[in-house]
Amino acid sequence: MRLSEALALDALRDAEVVAGRRGLDNEVRWAHVVEIPDPLPWVREGQLLLTTGYAWPRANLAQHRLLRGLVERGLAGIGLAVPKYLERFPRAVVTEADRLGLPLMQIPWEVPFARITEEVNGAVIAEQYQVIEQGTAIHQSLTRAAQEAESLQDIADTLGELIGRAVTFEDTDGNVLGAWQPDDDLDPARRATLEQGRVPVEVEQHLSRLGYTQAIRDSAGPLRLPALPEIGLRGRIACPVRLKDELVGVVWIIEGEQQLNGLDLRAAEHASIVAALHVAYQGRLSAAEARLGASFLDTLLEGSFELTASNLERARLLGFSPEESYRAAVVVLDEPLPLGREAIQRRDRLADRLRWHLTSPGSMAVTSLQLRHVTFLLPASLEAARIWSQVKAPGLSMAVGRPHPGAEGVPRSYREAQKVAAHLAPGELRRYEELLIPRVLDGDREAQDDFLENLLGPLRRARGGEVLVDSVLCFARHGFRRNEAAAALHVHPNTLRYRLERAGDLAGLQLREPETRFRLQLAAQLLSLPDKKGQ
Repeated sequence: MRLSEALALDALRDAEVVAGRRGLDNEVRWAHVVEIPDPLPWVREGQLLLTTGYAWPRANLAQHRLLRGLVERGLAGIGLAVPKYLERFPRAVVTEADRLGLPLMQIPWEVPFARITEEVNGAVIAEQYQVIEQGTAIHQSLTRAAQEAESLQDIADTLGELIGRAVTFEDTDGNVLGAWQPDDDLDPARRATLEQGRVPVEVEQHLSRLGYTQAIRDSAGPLRLPALPEIGLRGRIACPVRLKDELVGVVWIIEGEQQLNGLDLRAAEHASIVAALHVAYQGRLSAAEARLGASFLDTLLEGSFELTASNLERARLLGFSPEESYRAAVVVLDEPLPLGREAIQRRDRLADRLRWHLTSPGSMAVTSLQLRHVTFLLPASLEAARIWSQVKAPGLSMAVGRPHPGAEGVPRSYREAQKVAAHLAPGELRRYEELLIPRVLDGDREAQDDFLENLLGPLRRARGGEVLVDSVLCFARHGFRRNEAAAALHVHPNTLRYRLERAGDLAGLQLREPETRFRLQLAAQLLSLPDKKGQ
């Protein structure tokens, strides 16, 4: 208990603090009566020393030496019974105690020391028993979490409610795996972390420059970080989560101005152990699931999927619907080959994170790993930018093929994504459609066919589609002058206007836009090539 709390007890209610007020937060572990000239050998850290002053030294030099010795031993404070042997603490003692921060209290002679020691020591024992009870409750809660938690979010909830502080569980890349906060007691850095789903890059870089990132990696237990107002970060406790010697995550607790007590720190350590057990269990479970899912995805990517009843059932269980259209996506790690141990671990964590984010929108939460590539499928209805925003990190890029229907369309989209991946720079998200024009101009036959299909395919599949295609291309060949194009087609200008409007509606062509006109002119030129005639 704190000395200030001890002074609130009935036995010390009339005690007067005459010096060392800044030490009133000192911890009191026991109250002890000493009445000998040299009490130093008989006192211990955290004790409240009670004396009548009978054996108190009278010389100033001896008094100063005694006070300094008591402070060095960690004494919580001194209580002097007055005025039997000393009317009050000598002025020189009061001045020195103020300088040392050692609390001095004058206690009325009528208050028996036996009463004081009984109340103080009883309160200390009661508090220690309460700590034991709280420790047992914490142990039971976290042990129950270890048995029942379905995610790190459950463990974060348990720890946060136990200690009443804002908590996050983050992986080694700074991605939030679970979070709990009381009301809105967050600093700017934590608020940005929760909004982005990961630690902001500028915060990561600042902590790394100051050496804290490495210190956390090297630490075997909780590490206290001071407030860093330049990045909006209040004081924190970082508790490493380890599997054997490997750091797999960090428990972050906002500490603020009031530091965590020893019990809370032990709770954080216990929670980190529970988190490590959960990560190990989930790792084994997800590894088995990932192997099964990856094997299935590989058959789709390779084009070897067979439409048997058992395969279709397996496909539906994994979230793949043969009736829908999918895009193949490839996340590329900017790592040299062959991959080292850390790069492989980073790739595996990326795959885990991708599967987790793909589960939320109900997508097929399956990945395939090959060297620096992590491949997965996206339903045509799911924007690739959404997934990219959740996994984007330094040294990563993402290539996306076009959506194609069913199992037979997956290999085609995968080939497209691979072609895009070969032209990616770190940090980029690129779609196959975006690279078609450069590849068309470079003479890529497949890209030319895809370009024509993208642009004119919706028209060709419509009723009277060939007439619409001929009208649009003739319009382009004649410099988008409607009267000239109508004369070349031997139709009235109003007839051509109607065809152009219908073509625009069917294929989403904005015929006044420079970009659309460029694509149509390019298509007209391509179709004039000998190998394209008749397409």
